[in-house]
Amino acid sequence: MANHSDNREVFSKRVRAGKRTYFFDVKTTRGNDYYITITESKRRFEDGNYVKHKIFLYKEDFNKFMDAFSETVNHVKSELMPEYDFDEFKNDDEEEQSAAE
Repeated sequence: MANHSDNREVFSKRVRAGKRTYFFDVKTTRGNDYYITITESKRRFEDGNYVKHKIFLYKEDFNKFMDAFSETVNHVKSELMPEYDFDEFKNDDEEEQSAAE
């Protein structure tokens, strides 16, 4: 795998979630292969700096990752919190997204 600093971003999606922001970025290697980085960014109140945590997801793991993620979210929605309205904040998210574009 090429040095990550040499890799180019070809797509990015930002999700604001309260005090955190998540970035879903598609990057390409020098060999024209693609991978995804998922970054959580949170501002520290003490010094105003951002703390970032990053996950690298490679194409051979996309399906396994999506299956596990979907199964986990569905378990919370159907088994642990079936009465909760997960669409409660949907309109806020859509308005925020439109304003950012």
